[in-house]
Amino acid sequence: MDKNPTIGYLPDERPPFWKLILYAIQQVIVMFPATVAVALITGFHISTTIFASGLATLCFLFVTGRQIPLYYGSSFSYIAAIAGLMASESLAGSSLNEKISIAQFGIIMSGLVSIAAGLIVNRFGKESIEKILPATITGPIAMVIGLTLAGTALGDATSIAIDNAGTISVADDKVALAKNMAWIVSLVTLLATILFSVYLKGFIGQLPLILGPILGCIAAYIIKLSTGIDLFKILPETAASGFFSRPIFTLPKPSWMAVAAIMPIAIATIPESTAHIYQLDIYVNDLARKKGTEKKYDLANKLGLNLIGDGIGDMVSGFVGGPAGTNYGENISAMAITKVFSVPVLIAASIIAMLISFITPLINSIYAIPTAVIGGLEIYLFGAIAAQGIAIMVEKKVDLFSAKNIAIIATIMIIGLGGQYQFSGSIPFFGIEIPCVAGAAIFGIILNIILSIGSRKKA
Repeated sequence: MDKNPTIGYLPDERPPFWKLILYAIQQVIVMFPATVAVALITGFHISTTIFASGLATLCFLFVTGRQIPLYYGSSFSYIAAIAGLMASESLAGSSLNEKISIAQFGIIMSGLVSIAAGLIVNRFGKESIEKILPATITGPIAMVIGLTLAGTALGDATSIAIDNAGTISVADDKVALAKNMAWIVSLVTLLATILFSVYLKGFIGQLPLILGPILGCIAAYIIKLSTGIDLFKILPETAASGFFSRPIFTLPKPSWMAVAAIMPIAIATIPESTAHIYQLDIYVNDLARKKGTEKKYDLANKLGLNLIGDGIGDMVSGFVGGPAGTNYGENISAMAITKVFSVPVLIAASIIAMLISFITPLINSIYAIPTAVIGGLEIYLFGAIAAQGIAIMVEKKVDLFSAKNIAIIATIMIIGLGGQYQFSGSIPFFGIEIPCVAGAAIFGIILNIILSIGSRKKA
């Protein structure tokens, strides 16, 4: 008899009720920082974003037949496209909800890209996706997405509070001092988040995106007490009161501009979602083997179903007013550490997330976080997105001495970054405005197809 049986829960196993609730809360905590950060950066409603995350996860779990234990959250890959669209001159006179409605349409359409990729995988095999979207395309696209946000990160890092009238809330003679204080807050946030992510271990090591901003807010509060400079954001006049309030739901408004800006970004999330399902397959089958079960959890061959579920998640989130997203590596890490891969736990986490979105004091406290804190976080996160692009190419062993690969990578990088810094994100081309990331992605795909004509696969 095994005196030390392996403790853990496989996808089709259900923990006792109170354990299930605790495990579910843990999954919500792990999801929370990144999902909320996307809402803060893009300007989407925080309560709606949290609600959409839970609802999209529920839909994902049921669409995939409760076979794949993954949690859906807001993706950083879409931030540049969504933020750029909402800040564009053509929407200058629109209200926040009108801007979100237009972005929603692009988010819903982006779900079709993932669904199409899933159908292709189901029909032709997973190798078919790698032919259309090799690492020489997805890697540099991820790098472009991160690097085009560099200016936003540094701008937010030095941002000071504005009042409801849109004016700076400090006296003119204190603006320079306030900006210096903002630098201190953003640097405290940045360094704390980095140190926590590098040195903390175990469950608490999964929470640097909560702990870092908490230290940043503490620094901002100390500055407020010592200098009188208040960097905390002033709640909008429309902020909800009371303990419970309904999230703000908006309906999508058709816009081809939003489709062009947002839809191609789904290309960059496909490799990420693919890597997650392969990771999960290894972890789950390792636990099954250690528990001595004869059942085989063949998750790797459910890649097509995973991509279809991911696309459905985008469409559901976009329909209610949430950002585009993907399944979360943070939640996979939490499951790997705790060995809890139970789908019922994730269903409970989805419901808890939706309930949290109705708690007004929590939502208002998140709204009040200083922009400088978000800026410090952005420096790290946006750089991490770019680094992920490098990791994709390293993982796939991309030959950087190949003339074909160099041509594809080089043109994607320059079109993407050049479009951002020369044309503010939209490249003028024969009378139309093409979002720089979308233009870089489309050009890279076309160039790869052209350069692949007549080439033979190496043995």
